[in-house]
Amino acid sequence: MPGENLSRDEARERAALLSVDGYDVSLDLRSAVGDQAGDGPRTFRSVTTIRFRCNEPGATSFADLIAPSVTAVSLNGRDLDPGAVFDGSRIALEDLAADNELVVDAQCAYSRTGEGMHRFVDPEDGEVYLYTQYEPADSRRVFANFEQPDLKAPFRFEVRAPQEWVVWSNGVGSESDGVWRFAETKPISTYITCVVAGPYHYVTDSYERVFEDGTRLEIPLGALCRKGLAPHFDSDDVFLVTKQGLDFFHDHFDYPYPFGKYDQAFVPEYNLGAMENPGLVTFREEFIFRGKVTQASYEGRANVILHEMAHMWFGDLVTMVWWDDLWLKESFADFMGTFANVGATRFKDAWITFANRRKAWAYRADQLPSTHPITADIRDLQDAKLNFDGITYAKGASVLKQLVAYVGQDAFLEGARRYFKRHAYGNTRLGDLLSVLEETSGRDMGAWARSWLQTAGVNSLTPQVLLSAEGRVDEVAVVQEAAESHPELRPHRVAVGLYRRSGGGALERYARAEVDVDGPRTVVAELAGAEAPELVLVNDDDLTYCKTRFDAGSLETLKSGLGDLTDPLARALCWSALWNMTRDALLPAREFIDIVLRFAGRESDIGVLQMLHAWAESAVVHYAAPEWRERGAGLLAEGAERELLAAGPGSEQQLAWARFFARTAESPAGLDLLQGLLDGTATIDGLTVDQELRWAFLQPLTVWGLADEKALAAELARDDTASGKRHQVRCLAARPSEAVKAQAWAQVVESDALSNALAEATISGFNQPSQRNLLEPYTEKYFAVIERIWQDRSIQIAMNTVSGLFPSLQDPRTTLDAADAWLTAHEDAAPALRRLVLEGRDDLARALRGQECDAQAVNHG
Repeated sequence: MPGENLSRDEARERAALLSVDGYDVSLDLRSAVGDQAGDGPRTFRSVTTIRFRCNEPGATSFADLIAPSVTAVSLNGRDLDPGAVFDGSRIALEDLAADNELVVDAQCAYSRTGEGMHRFVDPEDGEVYLYTQYEPADSRRVFANFEQPDLKAPFRFEVRAPQEWVVWSNGVGSESDGVWRFAETKPISTYITCVVAGPYHYVTDSYERVFEDGTRLEIPLGALCRKGLAPHFDSDDVFLVTKQGLDFFHDHFDYPYPFGKYDQAFVPEYNLGAMENPGLVTFREEFIFRGKVTQASYEGRANVILHEMAHMWFGDLVTMVWWDDLWLKESFADFMGTFANVGATRFKDAWITFANRRKAWAYRADQLPSTHPITADIRDLQDAKLNFDGITYAKGASVLKQLVAYVGQDAFLEGARRYFKRHAYGNTRLGDLLSVLEETSGRDMGAWARSWLQTAGVNSLTPQVLLSAEGRVDEVAVVQEAAESHPELRPHRVAVGLYRRSGGGALERYARAEVDVDGPRTVVAELAGAEAPELVLVNDDDLTYCKTRFDAGSLETLKSGLGDLTDPLARALCWSALWNMTRDALLPAREFIDIVLRFAGRESDIGVLQMLHAWAESAVVHYAAPEWRERGAGLLAEGAERELLAAGPGSEQQLAWARFFARTAESPAGLDLLQGLLDGTATIDGLTVDQELRWAFLQPLTVWGLADEKALAAELARDDTASGKRHQVRCLAARPSEAVKAQAWAQVVESDALSNALAEATISGFNQPSQRNLLEPYTEKYFAVIERIWQDRSIQIAMNTVSGLFPSLQDPRTTLDAADAWLTAHEDAAPALRRLVLEGRDDLARALRGQECDAQAVNHG
C-alpha cells in the first residue's frame, strides 16, 4: 500500500507539467464468468490510450496503474519495456514531447474489496455482477491514467462483455456483438468514471423540463439492481425523488443538468453509501428494503439520492483541485441533500434528522485528536481516504447552514449559480467560492472562513439566566467556551428560545430572539422582561454548529418533563444535547438512560427514536459504570419490551421497539419471547415477522448460545441470498465460544479470502458486549498485527479491520496502556494508521471518564 500512495506535492508537479486531452479505454470483461485459469488473481484486459500535452518537452513524469501485469506500453509510437517502466503502481514516462500519446495494455485484477472493478457472485443464482468504485484513487486499478482530480479530460469507454449482459457507463451506450461503446463524456476527473456490467434488472423512466426561455431538457432515467432484489425494488419511489430533486436543483441552480442521462445502480457489497459518478450514480443495495422499514429509512434514502444529485454540480461539474478542498463537494452535497429533501419531497422534517443524526457524527469527529479544519491539510491519498469523515460531511454541512443564516439564502444561492457558470468543467479552491459569496452578499468572507473553515473544534454555548425580584427575566446571556486544544471562539448566529408549561402541561416556547454570539459572553437584550422560563434552549431552530448546554433549572426540567416538549425539533436538539453531556462526562449514563426510558415512548419522530435507541445502547456498553452495567442493560431490555407491547399495532414505533428489544433482550423470558416470535408460538398484534426481522431476532439467540450452527444453516436455507449470507456470517461469529472467536479472527486477520462485505459481517459478529471475557486475549494480538494489515491489505480493508477490531470492549486500562505503548514504539508508522489507533484510544479514554462520572451517581435502582 505505501508504494501506491500519491503525495500532494507530486500531484501539483504533474498538474503544472501536463494537461490531458482525452482517454480511450477498452475493457474486456468476458473473463468475469466461467472457471479461472491458474492460481493468481482473476484478471481482465485493459487497454488505455491517453492523449496529453507537456509544456516542458523532454521532461519526465508518470502515469498511474495498479495491476498484476502489463503486456505492452507505447509512448509516442515507441515501444517501452513494461518490466523497466512499470513498478506495480506507476509507469515511468521519460523524454515527453509537446503532444503525447500513451498506450498501455494491461491485465487488471477483479476486486473483492469494493475497490476498482468489484466482482460479485450471487449465491442465489450464481450470476456474476460487476461495478466500479474509485474515490479517491482506484480507477488506476481498472485503467492507466493520471489519478488526480485536477487533470480532467473527456473519456470514451468500450467494453466487451458476455452476450447476455448489459453494460452501463457515464455516457449513453450502444451494443453490437457483445461490444458496448459509450458516448464521450464531458471533461471529468478519473475518480468519477464508472462501469457497471452484468445481468442487472433495469427499469427506465424519463424527466422533462421546459425552461422559461422555451428550451426543453429531457433526461433519460434508469434504475438497476440485482435480479434477486427485483421483487423488492420500489423504483417508482426512486424515480419520484429523482424527478423532484432535478426540479429543485434546476429551480435553484439556474444551470441545466449537464451530463445527459441519469442512471442509478444499486450494487452489492458496496463500501460507501453512494458515489456521484455523473450519469451513473452507484448506491449500496441495502437501500432496497427487503422487509418493512420505518419512514426514517425512506427519508435516509431520499437524502442520499439528493446528496449525490447535488454532486452533479458541486463536485462533478466543478471539482476541487486537490483533496484539501474535499469540503467543496462533500459539505455542499450534505447540506443540499437535506435542503432539497425539505424543499422538494414528502420529508419535510429532514432538518430534524440532520440536527439529531448527522450532527452527532460531526460532534464526535470534532472532539477526536484527529479533528481537523474543514479545509484540511491533505498530504497524500491515505490522508484523503480518512478525511471522508464527520468533519468534511456533517460539520461542513452544518457550517454551510450557518453560512446561509449569515449571508441570506438568496445571496448564497446566487453565489452558487455564479460559481457554476464561472468554473464549469474546471477545478477550484476555497478562494474561488468565497469570492462569489462576497460578490453576492457584500460581506467579508475572509474572517468567516478563518473562524469556521480553517480552525478545528466545537464550541459549547450555555445560557445564563438572571431573574428580577418580581420573578421575571432580568438578563439572558450566552456563554461560549472552547476546548483547550482548540481555543477558537467563533461568531454564531443563534436563536435563544424560552419555554414554560401551558395550562395543559405542554412545554411550549413563548419567547424567542436571534442574536450574534461573539466572544465569551453575549447578552440577549430582547429577552429582558419576559416571564421566567422553565427551559432555555440555546441554538433553538438549530441555526449554528455547537454543543448546547443547559443551566441547572433547564436540566431539571428536561429530566422531569422532556416528553412534554411539543416541538419535535426542540426535542431533538435537547436529546442531542443530553447525549453530548453524557459523552462529555457531565451527565451520568444511568441518568441519560433513565430519561430515555421515561420519555422515548412519547417520541413522535421515528428517526429520533431510532437514534435514541442507539445512544441508549452505547450508554450502557461504553459509559455506564461496570458495576451498574448489567443492571442498566436489564432496564433497557425491560423498557424495550414494555414499549414494544404498548406500541400501536403495525406502527413504525412498534417496529422500532421490536428491533431495539431484539438488540437488548438477555433475560430467559425475553429470549423465550424472541424464540416464540420466530417459530410462531408467540405473536404480537400488528407485528409482521418478515425475513429481515427474523435475522434480527435470531442474532441475540445466537449471542446467548440458544441458536447453534444448525439453526443458522436452516435459516440460510430459508433465505439463501446474498443478504441472508451476510446475516448468517455475522451470527456465526457472534456465538459465545473461544473456538468461534479464534476462527473469526483468523478469517479476517490471517486470510484475505473474505469479501469486504463478509469481512465486515464477521467483525460485527465478533464484537459482542456480553462476551467481553472471550475478547480479552485479542488486545495483545491486535497491536501485534495492525502494522502488517496496513502494509498487506488494500486501504479500505485495512481501515475496516483496524477500526473494527480495535479492542474497545476489553479491559479499558489494559487497552489504553497497550495503545500508548504501540504509539510510542511506532512513531514512524503510516500517519493514517496512527490516526485510527489514536481515535480508538480517544474513544476509550472518553468512555472511561464517562464510567467514572456514572460511578459517582446515585444508583437509581
